[in-house]
Amino acid sequence: MLKAMRKHAKFFYVLFFIVILSFIFWGVGTVDKSTTVPVVEIGKEKISLDEYLTAYDRAREYYRELLKEKFTEAMEKQLNLKQQVLDSLITERALLIGANKAGIKVTDEELQDAIINDPLFSRDGKFNRDIYERTLQLNRMTPESFEALKRRELTVAEMRRLIGESVDITALDLPQASGGNDEANNPLRQAMLSELRENAVKSYVDGLEKQLKVKINQQLIG
Repeated sequence: MLKAMRKHAKFFYVLFFIVILSFIFWGVGTVDKSTTVPVVEIGKEKISLDEYLTAYDRAREYYRELLKEKFTEAMEKQLNLKQQVLDSLITERALLIGANKAGIKVTDEELQDAIINDPLFSRDGKFNRDIYERTLQLNRMTPESFEALKRRELTVAEMRRLIGESVDITALDLPQASGGNDEANNPLRQAMLSELRENAVKSYVDGLEKQLKVKINQQLIG
């Protein structure tokens, strides 16, 4: 099991990114970061201990639900889960900083479309405002705080997309698969392109971290 997980490291990198963005319903963003201990400082940005612990708890819950009794304390240590969560938080924050520098902004129309088309708020295939408002109330969030976090999620996704599109697909000099030349019909080419794009995001984040002087309080995460 663990060997298979490590073999598909790219999948779990994306997985943790999704887990971090699930904070939309965990209240992150409502925490007053000025009064909490920072685990990481990225330039002028800070990742608080509360934010990190919320991410860590969410990741552990995900694995418990996914692997049941197979997810043991020993496996968690072998996966280096604490560091994986921290790395994902740093990646997200770095991408937000990069997006701000590049002038990337999510419009009100794009934000509205994302919310209206979210299956979580739909009934019979249509957006339902009552479900939307009840969901936010249950998670002790206002529409304003939710929309701010959703805008943040969309900004990170757009930044990742733009970085990924910078990858030169002509570098994928692969034999033609039986599905043909089209990327969507060529699983091998599609997998390679996905990996190249993910590596491009990682390289971008690594370069940005060097510029921003990232400081990590490792003692806080044990």
